[in-house]
Amino acid sequence: MEELDDSMNDVLANMDIPDDIQPTTSKTSVNSKETSQNKAQNEVKLITSAKIQVHSNQKGNPLLKSITNVPWEYNDKIVPDYVVGKHACILFLSIKYHNLKPDYIHERLKQLGKNYELRILLVHIDVKECHNPLKHLTRICLLTDMTLMLAWSYDEAGKIVENYKLYENVSAEKLMERQDDIDDHQKVINALTAIKSVNKTDAATILTNFGTLENLVKASESQLASCIGLGPKKAQQLIKLFNEPFLK
Repeated sequence: MEELDDSMNDVLANMDIPDDIQPTTSKTSVNSKETSQNKAQNEVKLITSAKIQVHSNQKGNPLLKSITNVPWEYNDKIVPDYVVGKHACILFLSIKYHNLKPDYIHERLKQLGKNYELRILLVHIDVKECHNPLKHLTRICLLTDMTLMLAWSYDEAGKIVENYKLYENVSAEKLMERQDDIDDHQKVINALTAIKSVNKTDAATILTNFGTLENLVKASESQLASCIGLGPKKAQQLIKLFNEPFLK
């Protein structure tokens, strides 16, 4: 058996590789390198985009309607559901869907691999009994280096996606600055302007008329509508907001 192996080695050593095979190997190697370079270039273009990159599997997701302050576009070249920065991405999951298909998130994380430094799992709480699935998802996030974010409405989920892009280039130190120098009046102004369609002028007018946040919350729709510049539509939105439960 050993003699047979030695003779076969001699045959292989003396064989000439045909010339017509060599160019094929070379082209394959070059094409492979070019493909890798093109992918890398596309990735660089992608992650430096000023727009939120949205995978087409998110078409029809109501949260997209709430992304109003940042441009976004569909891009099927990305793996996550949303790319919100050079090193940040988001996977979206509803509790109801997770209960139906518990393996879905595992497959998505497998596809994502170890890409991106900041990896967010944005979970929409759309069922009443959410303790057990949240416990399971929290464990998954701890094991896969994911940041868990919760939203109780599509509007809230959209704003979370939007804010990650808005604050993409803001340092952590800046975000964590103390707000002790802001007086109570300004804090109420900031809170009111967080309401859709309410601007700083509206907020100032409201506080001038009602004095305190308590009086504002107790005000009727007609009292709110009588404020100069506010009108019935904004008054209706405020009344609706003040009467909504904190948790859905």
